[in-house]
Amino acid sequence: MSNVAVHVATIDDKPIVAQLLELYAHDFSEFAKADVDETGRFGYRWLDNYWTETERHPFLIRVDGRLAGVVLVRAGRPHDMAEFFVMRKYRRAGVGRDAARAVFAMFPGEWQVRQQASNPAATAFWRTAIPVAFREDVNDEGPVQHFSAPAR
Repeated sequence: MSNVAVHVATIDDKPIVAQLLELYAHDFSEFAKADVDETGRFGYRWLDNYWTETERHPFLIRVDGRLAGVVLVRAGRPHDMAEFFVMRKYRRAGVGRDAARAVFAMFPGEWQVRQQASNPAATAFWRTAIPVAFREDVNDEGPVQHFSAPAR
């Protein structure tokens, strides 16, 4: 298994986070039916907020030191996995699971993880990545897992 690490993204990392979110949006456009804007970008309207609002937390995922994905968390009651992206090269190798569990450990307490109904692969992933028992509900958008992450 490769060395998976999750690091806080600093303001200097913001262009990297923005680029990884473009890749994420490209992948996710299959489910969200999103289009690029006139500049050819999807954009992420809340990106700046991750460096100005105390409850928002940006992270970069690295595998053996190489960029492998991005995670955006909204800390609160419950904590929310706002965005979670692992580049295709690293999928199905335990990278996403390890990164998700590292993030859960950083924010003990109540969590929710949401998926769109049109993306059953994401639901299958989260059902195995969440390291504790969870309750799953379904709302208008799709499944939502609720659980409590233990302190380290």
